[in-house]
Amino acid sequence: MTSLPSTRLRLTSAASCATALILALLAGCSPSDPAAPPVTTPPPVQTPDPTPPPPVPTPVAFMSDVHFQNVYGDFKNSQFAGIPTKDGKNATIRTMYAQLTSTRLFNENYFAFFAALDDAYAKGIRVVALPGDYTDDAQPMNVDGIAEIMKTYQAKGMRFFLAPGNHDPVEPYDDNEAGKNDFLTKEGKEQKIFATGNPACVAKDPTVICTDQIMEQGTERLMTKMAEFGFMPNKADLLWETPFSKYSGGKYTYDEALAQAAVKNRQFEICLEGSGGAYKAAGEAKLGKAFTKCTEMIDSTYLVEPVKGLWLLSIDANVFVPNAKFDPAKPHDFKGYDGAGNAGWNKVITHKMFLMDYIKSVAARAKAEGKQLMAFSHYPTMDFYANQTAAMKAVFKSGAFQTARVPDQTVANAVAATGLRLHVGGHMHFNGTNDHQDAGGNYLVNVQSPSLAVYGAAYKIVTYKNQDTIDVQTMPLNTVPRFAELFPHYVVENDYLKGSSTPADAAKRWDRDILETRSYGEYTHQYFGELSRLRFMDEYWPCEMKEAAMALNGKQMLILAQLQTKVTLAQLKDAPGVVPLTAACAAPGTAAGATVAASTLAADWADATARADKLASAAGLRLDDFAGISAYDFYGDFHRTVYAGELALRDMGQQRVNQYKLLMAAFPATPAAIVKVGDKPSDQNPVHVPFQNQFKQVFAILKGLGSAKPSDHFTVDLQGKKVSNASNNGLSFN
Repeated sequence: MTSLPSTRLRLTSAASCATALILALLAGCSPSDPAAPPVTTPPPVQTPDPTPPPPVPTPVAFMSDVHFQNVYGDFKNSQFAGIPTKDGKNATIRTMYAQLTSTRLFNENYFAFFAALDDAYAKGIRVVALPGDYTDDAQPMNVDGIAEIMKTYQAKGMRFFLAPGNHDPVEPYDDNEAGKNDFLTKEGKEQKIFATGNPACVAKDPTVICTDQIMEQGTERLMTKMAEFGFMPNKADLLWETPFSKYSGGKYTYDEALAQAAVKNRQFEICLEGSGGAYKAAGEAKLGKAFTKCTEMIDSTYLVEPVKGLWLLSIDANVFVPNAKFDPAKPHDFKGYDGAGNAGWNKVITHKMFLMDYIKSVAARAKAEGKQLMAFSHYPTMDFYANQTAAMKAVFKSGAFQTARVPDQTVANAVAATGLRLHVGGHMHFNGTNDHQDAGGNYLVNVQSPSLAVYGAAYKIVTYKNQDTIDVQTMPLNTVPRFAELFPHYVVENDYLKGSSTPADAAKRWDRDILETRSYGEYTHQYFGELSRLRFMDEYWPCEMKEAAMALNGKQMLILAQLQTKVTLAQLKDAPGVVPLTAACAAPGTAAGATVAASTLAADWADATARADKLASAAGLRLDDFAGISAYDFYGDFHRTVYAGELALRDMGQQRVNQYKLLMAAFPATPAAIVKVGDKPSDQNPVHVPFQNQFKQVFAILKGLGSAKPSDHFTVDLQGKKVSNASNNGLSFN
């Protein structure tokens, strides 16, 4: 296969363009007019300042992870059109159970997107960036639906700029076997809907609806359909280019940009082991063997100047690495590539090295030309869990909280070294901020734009106040018109599940109280409680931690943090009604020495209660009020803070924050170690030991997540290299 031209040459051309522009500006500045009439005293030589005036601040709204699904779309299949509604439309929606067990909503976020656009438009914002996952899975029905909405707002004066996410596309090439098995029917049941290439459709399974409106489109098809939203140049743009652009004489023209934008001109070589093309030889030398499974792939990265002085750098950080199923004779078979979801920037720096060179070039040109550069991609460039990732890995189950998606430290160093100073990411449905300074003093801020489809739904407004000061505001979507429009259909689903006697249906029953919520904020708050109960507690929490978290209220937790007893877990069965825990998650162990009577637990609990009461009083709180933090509240609050950061604390309120702060400080400085039998705690551990050991760490993580860099309204001082709170309303666990 022929290697692609050296990226270095392309970047040199881009840098020459910047130099040529600066020289042209200087050449056009005449110090004086030689034809001026003589005067007695020669006029002073006027030397114009070659520095252009600073750009006018342009606010940009960042709306990440919309996960748009067209809830009134058209499957284009006569067998199933969705659920007929009273106004003549058909609701093409997923079940409530599917939503309550997913880290994203599928249905109500449709209305949230409209609310966000209306809010931004009312605030005078005309530039909107979407950092990936703008659709649920790049299905034609959803892609066409969101495109129509953006065109509507575009007609009102808005401009939209997209970056690809791991859900758009899911694979680099079209997948005609994809589909979903949980669309809702008018009877409240699940309906499987697959693309026509799915084996069930090929076999003419009568239980399956087949339509290519549900296939998953690849990169090229998406770029073609969404061309006018940044992937192709617009005549109104002052600049538009890709990492591969080469403009004649370094001068930008729309016609040349249009030619450069063709997919055939936006390809790079990727191999199983790393970057191909001009980077392959060095990679092979470092690896000590030849690169394999090499193929060309499309990259959709672009730089655009939609408003004078504002540069938006949309980075295609999707990395689809060839896998064991890759067939060089069928390079466009989607099965031959690993998904991009866990790859992110960890793979960008090894498999798309040309992007790192290009980002460095753009950052240097932006600095030289005084441009307000905002870079965005779908993936975070540094630890997004407020530097709590290592602690979370140590405490929770392997893979919990998708920690595999956290970028390595090498990523933050590599991106900072390019000179890029601001990056807006998404992907994790997380509201947060982090910064990093490398050994060379390069400073990078990563702003995590939250999803519109989860608890803490919000969008960001980013504005350069001057060349070195950036203002970031978070706009929560607590109020969303029409958010409850689909609720009557969920009532039917709930009734069906309650009336069904099959174990599979019984396992999918959900709390109907969510349909009583009065706002989108309340709705997503309860959604996360149910998501925690139905999925996170099993998936993320070890057995004994899950039992404690789902059994103890805040008062009992505070008392347990103070408890000292010799009664063991094995003896709990003989002391009922004192501590709502069991030895069910423990392994049988051997008693070490004489044991105390189980009845002594009551007295020990009373002593711990007195100590807890004293702690609460000293903090100006009442111990009994801690009982108002139910187990459901606690683990919901924990997961909401993981995802929404500072926004979750604001939702909790000052009293709840103060109660958690006391719990964080209530544990022994050095809790006793847990005695284990294999990988399980022994039932010979004293009752308090596992809880104090594990939940001291849980509350430390909660404190870290709730005491991170400001993530609501804040300023970024690029010169002073710091992030500062711009609001006095923020709450923290500090």
